Amino acid sequence: MSDNNKIQKSESEQKADANYAIKSDVISVSAHQIRTSLSAIKWIMEMFLAGDLGKLTTEQDNLLKKAAESNDRAIAVVSELLLVNKTENIVEKEYELSSLNLVESIESSIFNFSGEAYARGIEVIFLKPEKDFPNVLADKDKLLIVLHNLLDNAIKYSNLHGKIFIVLKQKDNMVQFSIKDTGIVISENGKAKIFEKFYRDEEAMKKEMVGSGIGLYTIKKIVERHGGEIWFESANDTGTTFFFTIPISK
Repeated sequence: MSDNNKIQKSESEQKADANYAIKSDVISVSAHQIRTSLSAIKWIMEMFLAGDLGKLTTEQDNLLKKAAESNDRAIAVVSELLLVNKTENIVEKEYELSSLNLVESIESSIFNFSGEAYARGIEVIFLKPEKDFPNVLADKDKLLIVLHNLLDNAIKYSNLHGKIFIVLKQKDNMVQFSIKDTGIVISENGKAKIFEKFYRDEEAMKKEMVGSGIGLYTIKKIVERHGGEIWFESANDTGTTFFFTIPISK
């Protein structure tokens, strides 16, 4: 691969990356240890609730069920932390650009999330463009993070049995991707903050309590480092649509 297809970093940025890597390793090890302990607690509580260690009173059963629910939420939070840590680490690494078939990447992403979509009765509709649609110039791993995040959010925050539409368009020397859902609408207060680090919209928290607020911030960084833009439209009568652009491979 030629140097023209790499996004290089300065010496100060490389030092910052080294410090970040150390912190990332500490977070990863600690989070894994916490999740291991929580998983052990989960297993013990399940044994009690299944009656393997003797019959419980009604009060004991109710209290253990509440404890198990809290433990499951804690496991979900730690798992989210591990995902965030892994994602940010990938995002900060050097970008290696190549000519990619975006249509194939989208189809692969849809397949990866087919189980989640099926479980919620959601239909994902990809309106594929012409066969001669141009490739894009992108880092494959980073681009998949963007696609997976947007598709995951669309499924997670859609209403049951809803529909998601994915569209590709060519706009001069850029490709425009859009993903539209029929779920929740971003609050007025959240529209100005939605791409801020750790921000979670109030409407999103009503739908899904667990979340880091890092996803949209991360993919915005990825898209912009590719030389593209990301934005959204959200209204009560149309749902929410996210867009991003990425350069065409010449």
